[in-house]
Amino acid sequence: MPLDISTLYLVATLVAAMLGGMLLYFGRHEKIAALNWWGCAYLLGAVSVGLWTLAAPLLGEMLASVFNAIGLVACGMVWNAARVFHGRRPNWGGLCLGAAAWIAAIFALPADMAPLRATIGAGIVALYAVFTAYELGTERRKSVQRRWPAMLVPLLHGFALMLPIVLGNLLHAHDRMFGSSIWVMIFAVELVLYAVGTVFLIFMLVSERAVAAHKVAASCDPLTGLFNRRGFSEATGRMIEREAKAGRPVTVMIFDIDHFKSINDRFGHPAGDEVLKLFAGVMTHSLRITDLTGRIGGEEFAAMLPCNLAEAMLVAERVREAFADCGIEVDEAPVATTVSIGVAGGPAGTELDVLLAAADTALYQAKRGGRNRVEAAEEEPLSLERGRRAAVSGFTPKPSVRVARAGVTMKMEVAQ
Repeated sequence: MPLDISTLYLVATLVAAMLGGMLLYFGRHEKIAALNWWGCAYLLGAVSVGLWTLAAPLLGEMLASVFNAIGLVACGMVWNAARVFHGRRPNWGGLCLGAAAWIAAIFALPADMAPLRATIGAGIVALYAVFTAYELGTERRKSVQRRWPAMLVPLLHGFALMLPIVLGNLLHAHDRMFGSSIWVMIFAVELVLYAVGTVFLIFMLVSERAVAAHKVAASCDPLTGLFNRRGFSEATGRMIEREAKAGRPVTVMIFDIDHFKSINDRFGHPAGDEVLKLFAGVMTHSLRITDLTGRIGGEEFAAMLPCNLAEAMLVAERVREAFADCGIEVDEAPVATTVSIGVAGGPAGTELDVLLAAADTALYQAKRGGRNRVEAAEEEPLSLERGRRAAVSGFTPKPSVRVARAGVTMKMEVAQ
């Protein structure tokens, strides 16, 4: 049984209006600006299709075609919603340019060139679809495979729109029955499917963004913006695995701000928080972008560097000097900003727990040696597996500590 084209367009109008209201509700509830843009675009699209379907028999096709400008504004809003979703500013000129071009085509072209006007309108919608696909595919933090549905759907919509228009207006320009043919019916059904499918894609993108935000919140320290202990452990695990495949060593540092408790006692916890943020900034500016940093305790920080121990010692000394030279004051009283640093390195594949334990041993030596100093430790066994084998054999090797201060390095056995 053939379907009535006007009925299909009215169904598309109702579906678009319902989905637009839902997007606006969630946009206001979740405070996501892009959802508000998408919701308004759906509502405008519903108004455009509804007015064109109902008003065309009464006002004539020429005057009713003006209502299509509202639909082109809706297409521009969909494109701008994708821009806003990725943190870019709306393009107000591009938002209205398609509608302006359509109105100009209506009044510039004579009535007997209606097929050309329809082709121009379809081309504008298809162009907006291409722009939308480009915006949705611009952010490449995830793999491209995860982005292809978001890019493919608007492109398919543009193609499905252009196909019946081109076939009808170019190949069958004088066939008045083509307007009610199977191609136009397919486009009306596709319009409904596109409206529903796009909403699923929108919520997929929003859900993916929310999951990523929760992962960041779960792995980052809210005060300093660095990794917390969990995030640092996960990130360094990946670095150790990557460097082990290349046969390269890694080095771990542990930083402990000297006399931090006295800073809190003298000046209060807000001042202590500022000192923590200050040190986090010093670490960020003193280390390379490839180095990993984290806050693993109250006033304890850690870093992992893909380099050998000698290079890491130079970096640690640079951090110590930069922090000591900060020279901050609270209520006109100077605050000593010094840090004790323990450094531990190991060959490729050395576990994080072993490196942290060795660095913690060196940090203890730094505190016993007077604080505000850098010391490096090198412990045996250098891996948990070697430690288990040593425990089974009944032999536990003595750890050794290599102390470095002011360019002088010495190695000594630690009493058991």
